[in-house]
Amino acid sequence: MNDELAYRWRSGALQPIAYPQSLRLDDLLGIDRQKELLVRNTRQFVGGLPANHALLTGSRGTGKSSIVKAMLTEFGAQGLRLVEVPPHDLTDLPAIVAPLRQRPERFVLYVDDFSVASNDRSLAALKTALDGDIEEAPENVLIYATSNRRHLMPEFSRENEEYRWEGEELHPGESAEEKISLSERFGLWLSFPPFNQDQYLMLVRIHLRQLGVHELDEAGEKLALRWSLSRASRSGRVAKQFARDWAGQLGLKR
Repeated sequence: MNDELAYRWRSGALQPIAYPQSLRLDDLLGIDRQKELLVRNTRQFVGGLPANHALLTGSRGTGKSSIVKAMLTEFGAQGLRLVEVPPHDLTDLPAIVAPLRQRPERFVLYVDDFSVASNDRSLAALKTALDGDIEEAPENVLIYATSNRRHLMPEFSRENEEYRWEGEELHPGESAEEKISLSERFGLWLSFPPFNQDQYLMLVRIHLRQLGVHELDEAGEKLALRWSLSRASRSGRVAKQFARDWAGQLGLKR
């Protein structure tokens, strides 16, 4: 295993990433509270202090994946390493973790866009990794998972039929229990709600200023809103994409 900053699990092996994406926390806009909490948790982890696995849920394009990658930029020099694990490879977690256990670095296993069905083998594998089984979980490994779903797993109307009354208490069925059981294993939950129109336009202006454009007139606002409507999203990602397009067009006119 090389001393790289980032790795991905592919074809049954840890593969070093020669050019990991470099993202700065200052470039992630509109999610200050989420940044503060994840930075604090990661600082504890890097410092050898107790820290929690983290679950980041919410709307697409709001910075969930970017904030995890930014942790590497923030703490890489202090020994943090990032290992990207595809959701379908979660059943390989014991093999992924084995070579990391004795390393001096601190490893975050990054699981992006995670969602499992109730009968998915990945569910049992992740629950075991989060809580440990008969083998003690390594203290130098955390899991940061992102999901566009609020509750991790698809929800079906038939699951409501599983609820049952016992005396005066309502108890969830097996499917709901599985969801609760998995979710509660993440000690840190971060929610990323969608931006409203004013927040979206604010993000557009900030991204434009970073690109050297310091004004957005009424016509530009309308185009920015039309851009978001065409993508059915007012996310930070969409705001940045519009800003790059608008700044590029202005550059061509000069």
